[in-house]
Amino acid sequence: MPRPALLFDLDGTLIDSIGLLLECMQYAFAGRDRAPTTAEWVAGIGTPLRTQLSTWCTDAADVEAMVGRYRDYQDLHLERLTTPFPDVLATLRWAREAGYPTAIVTSKGKGMTRRSLDHVGLGDSFDAVVTFEETTRHKPLPDPVWLAHARLGANASAALFVGDSPHDMHAGRAAGVKTAAALWGPFTRDELAVAAPDYWLSGFGELRNLLRDFQ
Repeated sequence: MPRPALLFDLDGTLIDSIGLLLECMQYAFAGRDRAPTTAEWVAGIGTPLRTQLSTWCTDAADVEAMVGRYRDYQDLHLERLTTPFPDVLATLRWAREAGYPTAIVTSKGKGMTRRSLDHVGLGDSFDAVVTFEETTRHKPLPDPVWLAHARLGANASAALFVGDSPHDMHAGRAAGVKTAAALWGPFTRDELAVAAPDYWLSGFGELRNLLRDFQ
């Protein structure tokens, strides 16, 4: 039997970059009258940056200016504030050696995705990488997941999407794949439960045991 495809979100799932995302937000919004709270910004993590910013900006030009400020800070501090979560490198190496097709499905842009993966030692760990630029519709809609399927040649009924946000769980469910919620990200179990994940993971290394029984 062919191995099921393994799809992964990036920020908050494979890499601990939440501190970076929050510092970028705080820098971008410094001195503005309207700014999200930490909880409000975290709630949008996993969706595209422009989608998050638009709620707090006056128009499209304002959004683009804020994207620039956010990315200026991200560019300077990405390596300082980005690390792999425990067991990620070893577990992905095991999955590749065992023959599992692997893909990233992220709302992050292509350049920062590549830089993040290379920085933490995951640059060669995936058969496909789907970033923000490659679909018109984004998580929580299923399009990025469908694109990952197509690139892997994977059967949706035999794929697992691991993510840390409700947006990941909704996208996976809408695409017809099984979902596994990562409990080490910024979302609580209660926040994830509303998206009805098929599986729960308390640590990345638990993926090995999950896959032994996965069908």
